[in-house]
Amino acid sequence: MQTTPTDAQTTEDVIDLLRAQHARIRDLFDEVLHSDGQERKESFRQLVRLLAIHETAEEEIIHPVARRLPGGGGIVDDRLAEEREAKELLSELDGMDIEDPRFLKSVDRLRMDVLTHARAEERYEFDRLRDQFSPTQLRGFAAAVRAAQATAPTRPHPGVESATKNMLAGPMAAVVDRVRDMIRNARDNG
Repeated sequence: MQTTPTDAQTTEDVIDLLRAQHARIRDLFDEVLHSDGQERKESFRQLVRLLAIHETAEEEIIHPVARRLPGGGGIVDDRLAEEREAKELLSELDGMDIEDPRFLKSVDRLRMDVLTHARAEERYEFDRLRDQFSPTQLRGFAAAVRAAQATAPTRPHPGVESATKNMLAGPMAAVVDRVRDMIRNARDNG
């Protein structure tokens, strides 16, 4: 019996990798909702970053592959619409003060949307990918996802929900995001 690794850093199978990231996203939502002050701020920053790189990699690698499967076009179109809505709300939240009374309510709404989206991906995309591709191919997809995440934007960019748009806008957005992250970290830590 094969065990499913839960550590997104060590798993070699793309489905296990993405499911581990979904689990980490759930944990980060809980941390944001059940903390305050600096801890909430740091957990939210981690959440924004993970959601941004995770969705970019899915849009560049996973969705194009899933689209080629029978019935995949409609499934992927539904996921992309969900991703755009989530990016819009996440972008709004990213500019909001964590002490704003609307912040936690909006985070909880985003949490419900993102977790529903993740369940749909796991059920309608991931299970089909596991059925259609060999373990070697799934390991190759995991390597491609990791490569995409290494260069992905670290903030949400609504309207960039396709592989083509990510390839065109992503590199510049990633540079800008990563410079903003460095400046913010230097300001907060120094």
